[in-house]
Amino acid sequence: MKYTGYPTRCLPMLLAIIMGSSCASSHMNNLALLNKENTLNEPTPDNKLVIYQSLVRHFGNKNTTNAYYGVIEENGVGKFHDYTNKALVELKDLGITHMWYTGVLEHATMTDYSAHGIAVDDPDVVKGRAGSPYAIKDYYDVNPDFAVDVPNRMHEFEQLIARTHQADMQVLIDFVPNHVARSYGSDQKPANVRDLGADDNTDVSFSAGNDFYYLPGQHLQVPQGYNPGGDAFQSAAKDGKFDEYPAKVTGNNVFSASPSKDDWFETIKLNYGVDVQENNRRNFEPIPPLWHKMRDILLFWAAKGVDGFRCDMVEMVPVEFWSWVVQEVKQEYPEIIFIGEAYNKNEYANFYDVGKFDYLYDKVGLYDTLKTLVRLEDQAGVQGIQDVWRREVAGYSSKMLRFLENHDEQRFASPDFGGDAWRVVPAMVVTATLSTSPVMIYSGQEVGEPGAGNAGFSGEDGRTTIFDYWGVPQHQKWMNEGAFDGGQLTESDKELRLFYRTLLHVVRDQKAIRAGGFYDLMPAQHDNASMPRRVYAYLRYTENERLLIVNNFEHTAQELTINLPADVMEAFDLSGKQVHFKDLLTDKESSVEHFQGRIPVQIPANQSLILKF
Repeated sequence: MKYTGYPTRCLPMLLAIIMGSSCASSHMNNLALLNKENTLNEPTPDNKLVIYQSLVRHFGNKNTTNAYYGVIEENGVGKFHDYTNKALVELKDLGITHMWYTGVLEHATMTDYSAHGIAVDDPDVVKGRAGSPYAIKDYYDVNPDFAVDVPNRMHEFEQLIARTHQADMQVLIDFVPNHVARSYGSDQKPANVRDLGADDNTDVSFSAGNDFYYLPGQHLQVPQGYNPGGDAFQSAAKDGKFDEYPAKVTGNNVFSASPSKDDWFETIKLNYGVDVQENNRRNFEPIPPLWHKMRDILLFWAAKGVDGFRCDMVEMVPVEFWSWVVQEVKQEYPEIIFIGEAYNKNEYANFYDVGKFDYLYDKVGLYDTLKTLVRLEDQAGVQGIQDVWRREVAGYSSKMLRFLENHDEQRFASPDFGGDAWRVVPAMVVTATLSTSPVMIYSGQEVGEPGAGNAGFSGEDGRTTIFDYWGVPQHQKWMNEGAFDGGQLTESDKELRLFYRTLLHVVRDQKAIRAGGFYDLMPAQHDNASMPRRVYAYLRYTENERLLIVNNFEHTAQELTINLPADVMEAFDLSGKQVHFKDLLTDKESSVEHFQGRIPVQIPANQSLILKF
């Protein structure tokens, strides 16, 4: 089955063409003739990972109750074993190369596992009934929620790693280095490991030998007005207090014993030898003990077969640590990858060149730009995309992880973003094809999950909660009670998923996208009156392949002509030739006789063309 564009709507097409010709122009390319100002002019390695982020808590949860602040028995939870061989085969068929299993490590929760020897967490420092996956309680353990047999939970995760590898995909998990849960205490650490804080001098606010920062002489004050678990949650421990003396500094650098509800009050900041209150003075000689502890944690998971780490909030941890630890880990596991959650464009070079990251988030550049385009915000035009590749990520285009959704961001189909799941097409095509960089989708995105409903702690904000037990309705329709066959999806939902499958296969199958050059065609349209403000066109190419990619962000159909500049015409030897086009998204084919560099195009609202010629 092939994606054919919007259901019940007209297809993108070329105008004034001769249909059905099989004659194509010869590939006599001279790429040196291309104007370098319109190209990336940087190496184009094949970095086209296709990552599927999946919160384990959501993926296999078949329960559709979705009660406000629902307990695990009421709202259900996914398990490691829900990623069956069938599920993984279907994800591989979607085009996925890497599975990012989110929330794997044990974190603080309001669910009681004391019967299994796991300490109960104080609800006054837990966000949501399930708890935040980023408030780690034990770096050496996995979430008991995800186990069918809790005492056997680690083995169940190891089996998931093995199944994922058998499905020819790699495994990514989170590494959360900046902060831990206030209740942190490892009961599963190896015998030779000293726990975090075990050797700290708590009489001083800072010491390079401490794992935490302290507020000597002060007791922690839980934020006033916080109602953990909602009104229905009753517990003797729900008393507005948490016994922490001396108080530790909160995860988002709050040096106060009274963090607010808007702070990361459920977490405590880790100390990498930076004296934050003394102008961030570095104290790295000798290497702080926390560095060794965190390296050993990474090596522990790498030894279990984990292929890479998505590293949380990397800019809140000194780049010198990253430089040291990445090289330490790669000495033993050279192929392991490090992906950094980063938001400061001015620090990209630092975290690549010094920090040794393989990839960084492209959130504040391409993601933010595409969101304004999709929403037709007044300032939005395709100039923003050009600013990203020309300036913001110059030199690192192939190393930026690109996405339209993740657990932190609003769902594309929510009213806060695209509204209509089908408006994703041009934004997703640009995300996936602008460079040779990795691309990521978030579980449920491919079937139009809108993130509706108030689950509890996070309210209704267009996101799928990471704090509470919850089902993901659109994903559950695809899961179809564990059949993983899309049996409950509408025809439009199935077409949307087919679009994603088609696109993700194109980006891996076409060398011009996964390892080719880029040429921006917009400068050649400067005097082109037919070119709308929100249509973006560019070329991807190799010596033997060339693709014209046209993206219409307008919410109305557009009829336009795309002009190829003289350097492109000469480099690809196109003038006067019969040029054959094939749209890789729809398989529609056409030809133009005596080509002179003008390509008439009719393209529906919110659609794209990927024309191989």
